[in-house]
Amino acid sequence: MLVELTLEDEGHTADRLRTGEVLAVVTSDPEPVAGCRTIALGSLRYVACASPDFVARHFPTGIDRDGLSIAPVMRFNRKDQLQARWAKAVFGVDLNAPTHWIPSTQGFLDLACAGLAWGLQPKALAQPHIDAGNLVELVPGDTMDVPLFWTVSRLHAQALQAMTEAVV
Repeated sequence: MLVELTLEDEGHTADRLRTGEVLAVVTSDPEPVAGCRTIALGSLRYVACASPDFVARHFPTGIDRDGLSIAPVMRFNRKDQLQARWAKAVFGVDLNAPTHWIPSTQGFLDLACAGLAWGLQPKALAQPHIDAGNLVELVPGDTMDVPLFWTVSRLHAQALQAMTEAVV
């Protein structure tokens, strides 16, 4: 079997399954998709991070509403609302800051370490950089968990069984 991976914000991948564009998705959408089987994968824990230099430049008096309103932020794509949800939940800010569009998890991490902007990083990927001092948590200890699900077309479930087992 050959695979074609497509990138999409996890909050919108199920839409691609509903339209028949793809046969299986990792999604944060718990809503059932007709003709599909859904398996809970657990949660991906995110942490808001930036480089120490970025924090010093953009938040000289500490992370606050005013700083978040103007400090450059990264988003995966135009559908990605993770940073906005975090800013609203933690600081009550409707995030409308200058935005870099980075459709790559590794790019997100690399560019945060380079001081380009702040963004939510998968904690498992960010932790070594936090430990090394290349990144700092904007609000130490604050995390955001995103539940994830593997949803696969029942019509193609047998053909995708090995992939399903690997993903789960």
